[in-house]
Amino acid sequence: MVEPTLSAPQVPAARFGGVRLRQATRMIPTFLVVLVLAAAFGLPFLWAVLTSLKVPREIFIFPPTWLPEAPQWSNYIEVFRQAPLALFFWNSLKVTVLTGIGQILSASLVAYGFARFRFPGRNILFLVMLSTLMLPPQITIIPTFLLFKWLGWLDELRSLYIPPWFGGGAFAIFLFRQFFLTIPREFDEAAKIDGANSLWIFFRVLTPLSVPVFVTMGIFSFLGSWNDFFGPLIFLNTTEKFTLALGLTYFQRVVSLGGQATEHLMMAASIIMTLPCLLVFVLLQRYWIQGIVMSGIKG
Repeated sequence: MVEPTLSAPQVPAARFGGVRLRQATRMIPTFLVVLVLAAAFGLPFLWAVLTSLKVPREIFIFPPTWLPEAPQWSNYIEVFRQAPLALFFWNSLKVTVLTGIGQILSASLVAYGFARFRFPGRNILFLVMLSTLMLPPQITIIPTFLLFKWLGWLDELRSLYIPPWFGGGAFAIFLFRQFFLTIPREFDEAAKIDGANSLWIFFRVLTPLSVPVFVTMGIFSFLGSWNDFFGPLIFLNTTEKFTLALGLTYFQRVVSLGGQATEHLMMAASIIMTLPCLLVFVLLQRYWIQGIVMSGIKG
């Protein structure tokens, strides 16, 4: 005799369809808000790109037009003829890469000490370090300028990329420390049982587990250094050593001496400066979001 088998209760397909429809309906306001915000942030950039492809007379016509009559890709070539933009680009890239390496390495090591070692006054020292976030850079610019003058670093790119090698900044240390606290100490203890020292644990245990926060700090460092205008303005004097942020001001002054409209060329130069930032963020945004979320899980 065949025994009856038990089967899971059958749920009508229409019920699942109704649930999906209700969920989609609830998401409509969210999608609308995201769409409006995307348009608000994206339209100015789109306008800049289209303006960089126009001839001067198209920029000032009224009512304004979005699309150029004939895209002028030669505008991007012209900006390199008007000023040494390629040299500015190289200077910015050199400063940005060296700054990022120094900031990430030094800040992560300092944060490792705060997160994994216990020593007298650790919490007080950490709070004092965090309090420096309230100091604007303008407060320390005069003693920094005098120090660099004494060291002979004025009008040198080293004045921009060497300081981040000494600590990396309070925000970077805080971000790394918060992420390291989310990693269980059992990994460290297991490595110590195998005879590993502190540096070995940092580079071979914590670092592979902390890729999101390293990438996140790399993005922050890249954007901050690439777009920095204040530092190069104070410490650099020679045109050949200008970074791209400072070089755009020089480019505007040089191009305007011709007495003709320069807005289309300025837009093209600005797009050239912006593209590396967009590329870095688009390629690494997944790690950036993960690093930000996980850095705030444990205090």
